[in-house]
Amino acid sequence: MRLVVFDLDGTLINSEALIIETVRESFAEVGQAIPTDDAIRSISGITARDAMGILAPGVDSDRIDVILDAYRATYLRKAGLAREPMFDGALEALDRLQADPDTILAVATGKGHAGAISLLERHEIIGRFNSIQTPAHNRGKPDPQMIETAMERAGIGREATVMIGDTSHDMKMARNAGVKALGVSWGYHAAADLEAAGAHLVIHRMDQLVDAVDKLLEA
Repeated sequence: MRLVVFDLDGTLINSEALIIETVRESFAEVGQAIPTDDAIRSISGITARDAMGILAPGVDSDRIDVILDAYRATYLRKAGLAREPMFDGALEALDRLQADPDTILAVATGKGHAGAISLLERHEIIGRFNSIQTPAHNRGKPDPQMIETAMERAGIGREATVMIGDTSHDMKMARNAGVKALGVSWGYHAAADLEAAGAHLVIHRMDQLVDAVDKLLEA
């Protein structure tokens, strides 16, 4: 048996334009200096509170709450299947993985729990995953707890687990959990950043994903 753990945003879901737009509009709404697009890309994958603290340095906890409320309200107003499509080939990759009876799938995402569940339900793929791990019940990336919880739920050890993600936070989380780290270059962080964060392998096309999982878990 083996466990394949997926990040969502930037890995299975193409949300970059929506996330950048949402941050820019919510910061403007509350009169906070608008961060650069590169700064917004850099925080993808970590908890929303941690992200806002990085994007609005030096502000106190009450101000972070104001920014978070604006961000969440803006996101809920804008989100939908048209703004958060799956990457081309993602469904086919999930199908190929699930065709193997010895493969279990899970999610480890920095999204809020309700948002992650809603997104997976809207794409009608939630039933494919053994568990959905979010910071609501775990420490956020790069802490390994989300992967550790997914392994516990699946009954799979670290030697048979791979984490697939598009950010350095995903790669560091995988390394901290002692599992294989598979980076994808079509998301928020560049391939060089994924490699620097400890990726065992970086792929550049969705049709390479299943073969890469096989390679890493057979090594």
